[in-house]
Amino acid sequence: MKPQVNIVAVVDVIGALSGSTLLNGNLCMMDDGGENSAHQGTPDLCTVVRPGQVVSWSALAVDLQTPVEIKNISFVPENGSHSSGQTQGQAQGVQNGNHTEGDKLDLDVWTGIVPNWLTPGVAYRYRLELQMYEGENSVMHIDTPALMCQ
Repeated sequence: MKPQVNIVAVVDVIGALSGSTLLNGNLCMMDDGGENSAHQGTPDLCTVVRPGQVVSWSALAVDLQTPVEIKNISFVPENGSHSSGQTQGQAQGVQNGNHTEGDKLDLDVWTGIVPNWLTPGVAYRYRLELQMYEGENSVMHIDTPALMCQ
């Protein structure tokens, strides 16, 4: 088992902003976990992890003119409802090796530890919120990626 799994979200920012969606090929996600994660290269990435393992997320923009950053990562409740400020688990931002508050948008990497309470074989979906530049419609999210313990 690797001590850390890295997840990268690659965003076609111009496509996402033009279509007001992270779907339709505007987002692909990959990990380097090496544990046969499912749906590599899609927004439905299901990363296989183990309790206590470190998971790090980062975002990359296809268009280097418009930056993209992770605004928040939180688990989606089993009933699928998700309101802001209501989380069961949350990743923390790390910049230059120091933990910072989650609302800072200048973070390069978000890091969390897989909790021990995850049931093996169950995919726990999480909300990935991305901010692309600034403005009224600059924040978008998806609830389709997941972590699954072996």
